[in-house]
Amino acid sequence: MSDDTPNPVTPALPDSPVHMTGTDHITIWGSNEADTIEFYRDLLGMPLVLRQPNLDDPSQTHLFFDTGDGRILTFFVSDDRPSNQRGQRGGVGAVHHLCFSVDPDEYEETMQALEDAGHRYNVFDRGIFHSIYTTDNNGLVIELSADKYEIPNDRRGEILAKAQELREADGAEYAKDEHLRGAIEALGLEVVKHDLPDASAGVGGVE
Repeated sequence: MSDDTPNPVTPALPDSPVHMTGTDHITIWGSNEADTIEFYRDLLGMPLVLRQPNLDDPSQTHLFFDTGDGRILTFFVSDDRPSNQRGQRGGVGAVHHLCFSVDPDEYEETMQALEDAGHRYNVFDRGIFHSIYTTDNNGLVIELSADKYEIPNDRRGEILAKAQELREADGAEYAKDEHLRGAIEALGLEVVKHDLPDASAGVGGVE
């Protein structure tokens, strides 16, 4: 896959009329409050920081969870909606999956916690990071990723764009460990690798 297109990969701000400052929150249609809190607070460890009515439909409750870095994940829930473990496969415009960051030092403990809670999961080496895939109480695919290397958040886009450049120069199908490490080195940053378990590249997440 070449980047010789009208839409190059670059960390530079585009020439657009406005620019975002970050992700404030993402909102999901949830099932009921108890099951939602059990998965996101009691299993994944996200504090429940706000509960109020859905201002567009006060018959529903709006739950706010802190995902760990101040970014917020919210759910519209109602106690008359049971969880649906089978989930729904959506088309264009639907959410494919949500991904949250996991401390590399807690990667194996995370897998054990999922197993203890009865949640199936798969583990993949995605080239530039490691991922655990599971599903929430409604069958929504949840990815829990751990960085292979220490990456400053304010340099993440720059590092990924440089890894893309190295991937193309190498003729590789996707960005791999060596491209990410090379990008960190090329940008003059210290290379600090995390100890993560071996895993296959995989071909997908949880079915």
